[in-house]
Amino acid sequence: MAGAHRPRTRRLRERIADDRGSATAEYAVVILAAVAFAGVLVAVMRSGEVQQILTDLVRGALVP
Repeated sequence: MAGAHRPRTRRLRERIADDRGSATAEYAVVILAAVAFAGVLVAVMRSGEVQQILTDLVRGALVP
């Protein structure tokens, strides 16, 4: 009876050890994280307070 499970166990181990596609999944996760970060950055940059700080910073750099 124990011998009947060996081919199934071996196939299961082979499928678990197979890492094809893992790099693609990792790239997808990184891209999603970058898009989420960009969305947060856009939301922050649109706030009036941040725009005022940046405007003051640029004006201070341009005016001697």
